Amino acid sequence: MLCAEVSIYPQKTNNASQIITSSIQTLSQEKIEYKVGSLSTHIDGNDEQVWNGIKKVFNEAQKAGEVSMVVTISNSEH
Repeated sequence: MLCAEVSIYPQKTNNASQIITSSIQTLSQEKIEYKVGSLSTHIDGNDEQVWNGIKKVFNEAQKAGEVSMVVTISNSEH
């Protein structure tokens, strides 16, 4: 079981909120638990689910241009 805290930071755009929202929405298509917070999104699942979720979020965000992503991953109980 893994968990990850993911934060997306779109660069050079006036649509950051929209980009973040559409990126996070990609997780709703997966069988993965996630909770959206004010500064980050918490993702829980098995290894494959979490890594795939992180990848999907980043891939969606980068469609809009340059983006930075900060991820903290843990395999410990929380």
